[in-house]
Amino acid sequence: MELGIDTRLTLLAAGLIFLLALGLGVWKYRQIATSETHTAHIYVDIAHRAALMYAFATLLIAVFVELSGWPTWVNLTAAAVQVSFFLVAIGSYIVHGALRDTTNQFEHGGAGLSLGMWALIVGEMGGFAVLLAGFASAQLLA
Repeated sequence: MELGIDTRLTLLAAGLIFLLALGLGVWKYRQIATSETHTAHIYVDIAHRAALMYAFATLLIAVFVELSGWPTWVNLTAAAVQVSFFLVAIGSYIVHGALRDTTNQFEHGGAGLSLGMWALIVGEMGGFAVLLAGFASAQLLA
């Protein structure tokens, strides 16, 4: 079976995110091993867990990309939007973990954070809705 370029790129993203998660696990372990309380900073922990979950979510997205009936560019765009938001979220967790500047990024969040969250909601849910509709169109209604 020959995978489409949209699926191959989405699978590559899943693998890279998983590799990032493994690296974040090393960072988390080092903090646990060297801190007096034997805990990692909350955002180091969140970054590690989020990257693990997003890696597997990206695998799920790749399945829907492959089975969607939409054109390659539609599938790739929908997947890229979702993966981009995953990476932005992980990146923000990494920054907070490295800076140790907060234990709750929403505590002092402003309009920018609220706007970003709404964009994330629309991008992630909208991107997946496109792929789910493409799957339904090709696999259930064809």
